[in-house]
Amino acid sequence: MAILAATFAVVLLSALFGGTHIALPSIGSGGVTTGVPFRRELPLLSAVFLTAAFNSAMSTHEEMGASAMHRYRRRYGIGLTLTVCAFSFGIETFAVGPEGGTVFIRSLLIWFGLAQLSMRLLGHQLAWVLPLASAFSLIWYPQSWWDWTSNSFTDLFSWIVAAVTLSSGVAANAATPWRRKSLLRR
Repeated sequence: MAILAATFAVVLLSALFGGTHIALPSIGSGGVTTGVPFRRELPLLSAVFLTAAFNSAMSTHEEMGASAMHRYRRRYGIGLTLTVCAFSFGIETFAVGPEGGTVFIRSLLIWFGLAQLSMRLLGHQLAWVLPLASAFSLIWYPQSWWDWTSNSFTDLFSWIVAAVTLSSGVAANAATPWRRKSLLRR
């Protein structure tokens, strides 16, 4: 419930203050600042909050659990992600239109995949590292062909990035020690 409340707060922030530009220092010279719309970076928070669903006091033991436990975790993760995506799309569509809602969801899925990769590589407490690292490059090198936060909602390359990062993150999350051991035995 806390994860849904946190993502709800993020989407409300985006709806109310998403058009506000965040003044950031530029890599250029002379103290030049650049502005990034708040809305473009907020899906990162929702993605990191979603990875919190895979962390608990027993998460290491849960990874060693039976297949029924893994099915439950998978269903829970899918259900939670779909709920957050549906809610985010609805609010963003109301605030800025369906194109903006679609870009928000695409960004959320990309950062969720990166957060899952970060969680597997660095641990549950550092799930934010890879998404934040990617955000820095998007902020300081904006309006590029790879900037999924500002590209059109029909941009095929951005959707391919979403599919690759999400599937990589899900695969990394599914690669528990139990599964890795069973694959090595074959």
